[in-house]
Amino acid sequence: MTDEKNDGSQMDGFALGRPALVCRWRLAGRALPLENRHLRALGRRLVAGGPVSKQLVAWAKQHIEWTLADGAARHPDGVLMLVLDEAGRAAMTVGPYEPLAVTTSSALAERAQLAAREAAETGVAPETLWVVRGDVLVAGCPIDQPLSGAASLVADLAKTTGVPVSREVDLARRVMNGDKDHDELLLVSDEHGVVPASDAAGPHARRLADGYARLLETTRRQQAGARRV
Repeated sequence: MTDEKNDGSQMDGFALGRPALVCRWRLAGRALPLENRHLRALGRRLVAGGPVSKQLVAWAKQHIEWTLADGAARHPDGVLMLVLDEAGRAAMTVGPYEPLAVTTSSALAERAQLAAREAAETGVAPETLWVVRGDVLVAGCPIDQPLSGAASLVADLAKTTGVPVSREVDLARRVMNGDKDHDELLLVSDEHGVVPASDAAGPHARRLADGYARLLETTRRQQAGARRV
């Protein structure tokens, strides 16, 4: 059960146990653009061997609004962090966003491998490696693995533009081993969005990154307009 004594706006003074799941979701203009996608993915995750409960997802939905009203004033384009411990208790906070310093293919593949290890325990990878081969977009994850919020957005963007999407389990490992059987490479992250590799960018990756950037900018404008009313 979630500890309802936590107001969700901070974690100071709130004693969580060993973290079993940490979600980091990008903000824009004091709002969470992919909120519904993130919550849907949260409901498909596992904590301590069991599924995240509907009650905890409902708690997260409620506390997102409260947390952003308080914590996002300092970091309007920051990161919302949700932490769940092994007992099912949760806390939520907002911190600054820091872009990736290194975006080479190998660096992005290494991040994707770490996320894949997390997915082995929690069921969902917060970051996945994607490549473009010809006109096909390939996601580096198992066919039956639920997608994260950002990854589901990319899959849907591909569908709307008629780009076929497939999956390959060992994609990140092969890239780390020097495999270059692709035209473009990108990381899709709940925290960082769409990140084209600095040494393997191309029109498909840039188009997806631009689509994600437009979503953030649209959210900022809408939030700014709402505050002026």
